[in-house]
Amino acid sequence: MIEILYQDKHIAVCVKPVGVLSQCDGEKDMIALLKEQLGGEIFPVHRLDRNVGGVMVFARHAKAAASLSAQIQQGSFVKRYLAAVQGAPSPDSGEMTDLLFKDSRSGKTFVVDRPRKGVKEARLAYRTLDSVEGKSLVLVRLFTGRTHQIRAQFASRRMPLLGDGKYGSRDRQCNIALWSHRVSFTHPASGEPMDFGVLPDLHQYPWNVFAIDNLNEIEI
Repeated sequence: MIEILYQDKHIAVCVKPVGVLSQCDGEKDMIALLKEQLGGEIFPVHRLDRNVGGVMVFARHAKAAASLSAQIQQGSFVKRYLAAVQGAPSPDSGEMTDLLFKDSRSGKTFVVDRPRKGVKEARLAYRTLDSVEGKSLVLVRLFTGRTHQIRAQFASRRMPLLGDGKYGSRDRQCNIALWSHRVSFTHPASGEPMDFGVLPDLHQYPWNVFAIDNLNEIEI
């Protein structure tokens, strides 16, 4: 069963398990699982990588999907993530802005020096929450939603996410240490502000290495 944080006839907010695809063809993905569990149509408005879990929002009809998608395009749909990285960001908070190119042959995203076909700007803000034994827990807010954006931007600065061998991590003790922690948006029908947050399993590595206190009170 998928954990449901909130549902009504317009939207469903849930927790995507690690290992389940957000959307695909011919496999049990989040859309199929939610259709079975909730009934009716399910419309995706954003994605998480297979090995990334956490909060996701789905629309339950096309009009709601259009409203949420517009909020994402306008930047009013706010997505915050927890990431455990090798090393320590310097400074301990700030922004990263890069040009990213997705290489379809390798399935990787690269930071590049200049604009060209297929290159898109990527921007995020981050705040270091804790650093222990050469590893850091970072809160990330995305301003753009590029493929593998967080993974590629931190890896390009020699701070790969723990467990992310694709982007250079030598830590094989965990899946990709990235978690969709919190989403904030406007309800597509009522116009009410909506905010949902959930933590990863704090008993599992690497989350159990760090001190996580009063996270919902930290703004970024």
